[in-house]
Amino acid sequence: MHLAYFDENKYTAENPYFFIGGYLVPEDKVLDLENTLTQIQSNFFGSTALRTDTEFHGKEMFHGKGHFKKRKLSDRVQLFRDIATFIINNKLPVRLVCIDVNSHRAKYQYPQPEYRLGLTLILERFCDYLEKTDDIGAVFGDYEKDEISGAILDFAEFKMKGTPMYYGRSLGRLIDTVYFTHSHHSRFLQVSDVLVYMAGRYENMHKRPDKWHDQQVFDIWKEIKASTDVVIQRWP
Repeated sequence: MHLAYFDENKYTAENPYFFIGGYLVPEDKVLDLENTLTQIQSNFFGSTALRTDTEFHGKEMFHGKGHFKKRKLSDRVQLFRDIATFIINNKLPVRLVCIDVNSHRAKYQYPQPEYRLGLTLILERFCDYLEKTDDIGAVFGDYEKDEISGAILDFAEFKMKGTPMYYGRSLGRLIDTVYFTHSHHSRFLQVSDVLVYMAGRYENMHKRPDKWHDQQVFDIWKEIKASTDVVIQRWP
């Protein structure tokens, strides 16, 4: 079995791209991988406790906000690098969906809400990987109060009838339901947050940024894409 973790970004008028996705973890490596993340957390925060003030958050890490406010810029960049090394060294497959919100809304007379569409597509991409590896999976997402009930109902329907896309597919390799929890309860979910943040910041950036720390994290994201199995579906 594989455990699939996903998160999503908050798109804006200045950056109208909705990203949703994350990565898959093989069940037989879960304990070792969790120990690695615990060590990364301990190195940075000096604590192994699962609390909101020991949580990896890509946006706050990058901008030095929240509980990263007084941390050195170089330390925050190193945390991005440590999380990237975790993904790369363990060859964890990354799956993401990027929705161009303006194009999506312009193309369709009755466009699906971006979260619902993105969830449909990322579940399909997780299933693509599970079919390739002939395995089953369980899916875990960050708790979003406004979206959770609809997401669970959609998933139940998709398992029975397949997804409602033109090339829709069955989600039969995903077991039970989509499990939602607060991200500070799961280091694996926190890594999804960091991956989605980097993708959202750099995938539609057409040149290397000017500031030192921006360049460093830009290069870290490019290294992830070059060094492990990364698939990004773009819509429309």
